Amino acid sequence: MPRPARRRHSQRRGPRLAKRLSGALCGLAFGAGVAFAEVQPTFDAARPDAQRQQGQRRFHAAMDGRLAAFMGDVKARETLLARLYREARLAGLPPSLVLALIEVESAFRPGAVSPAGAVGLMQIMPFWIDELGLAADDLKAPERNLRYGCTILAYYLAQENGDFTRALARYNGSLGRTRYPERVLNTWQRRWQLDSP
Repeated sequence: MPRPARRRHSQRRGPRLAKRLSGALCGLAFGAGVAFAEVQPTFDAARPDAQRQQGQRRFHAAMDGRLAAFMGDVKARETLLARLYREARLAGLPPSLVLALIEVESAFRPGAVSPAGAVGLMQIMPFWIDELGLAADDLKAPERNLRYGCTILAYYLAQENGDFTRALARYNGSLGRTRYPERVLNTWQRRWQLDSP
């Protein structure tokens, strides 16, 4: 009997997953002891304060040259870094970790489609549209893909109490194995880690 195809980002969880994701993200935002990043509410993202603007400028300056190895177009890099920073911060994720994940998943190709059917920069499986979005969502559009990917990873990170290795394994659909998380974390440390000021 043939084995069923492996599903990325875990198995389909049912129609109530969106509520659990919402609850998990609220837990990230308001839970005590969350040390990995401060969550910024959506309405503040459009008008970040001076400290957040400085953080974004520092991130952009540090990452633009590194990203140039993958994306030659300056405007495309600026747009991606701004969107990625905003989505990662909204989800309570380190933006540099999201860059590492994208390098491993798609090498920064927005139109990438895996043999399993995962789509875009963060390689999102289409079933997530039913769980989190609208039928019209285009997973190849970087802004949508980043929103989905950061939301999913934040959910798994909350489930795993901040354990990046286990959260990344869940994201990849390979919980119990460490090969994928090690690739992402090594890429993060080697290329994307933001130096201390």
